[in-house]
Amino acid sequence: MDDEIATEFALTLKLDGEEFATLVCSPSHLQELVIGILASEGVIRSAGQVKALSIHEDTGFAYIELEHKQSVSRDYYTKRFIGSCCGKSRQFYFHNDMLTAKTIITRTRIKAGQCIKFMRELQDSSPDFRSTGGVHNAAIGTSTKLLAVRTDIGRHNALDKLFGYCLLHRLRTSDKVIAFSGRLSSEAVLKAAKIGCGIMLSKSAPTDLALRLADDLGITCVGFIRSGEMNVYTHHERIDFTN
Repeated sequence: MDDEIATEFALTLKLDGEEFATLVCSPSHLQELVIGILASEGVIRSAGQVKALSIHEDTGFAYIELEHKQSVSRDYYTKRFIGSCCGKSRQFYFHNDMLTAKTIITRTRIKAGQCIKFMRELQDSSPDFRSTGGVHNAAIGTSTKLLAVRTDIGRHNALDKLFGYCLLHRLRTSDKVIAFSGRLSSEAVLKAAKIGCGIMLSKSAPTDLALRLADDLGITCVGFIRSGEMNVYTHHERIDFTN
């Protein structure tokens, strides 16, 4: 067959000499991916906390040295935790989600027509998606233009690459919008909260837990953005339907 096939790459992260995780990803923007996953897992809060980062694509290893070595139990990253905030029930998959997912407060609004335009631009901007159909896309932008688009075989990896991009460029995120090709799952909403964006757009459907989390975390979820239509599920006030 002459079809182009999406590349799958295993990258093992060695954090201060110890194995931290192995990611199955697309081999692009790997520095952003590593920084993003460390921030998403609560290991760092800024790119400046990474003293050294060396990525060896030939062997599939990334070596990370932190400015201040942490001694955190692996249970911190794998133990499920259920907490509450402001009287609302908030369920998290892992303990670090509770510490890193932020409630978003923003006055940013976006026109409905721009949401549709962003989803079209998201798909058109990815040659890997057009050639293979086997990757996910994620983008971050203002209410009027996309700033960066990232692609990966893993939908959460694409969001982590955006997180890394934001940290490396010291980008303010509270007034930004995320456009995403994947399902609006609870994990995706938590990623948006960790990045700090209050509006998340997708061509796909949401889950019930995702919408409960989005409502609690102050995130506007817009799904099924297709053929000039969309569904606004949470925090409707940020979507402007006027001409």
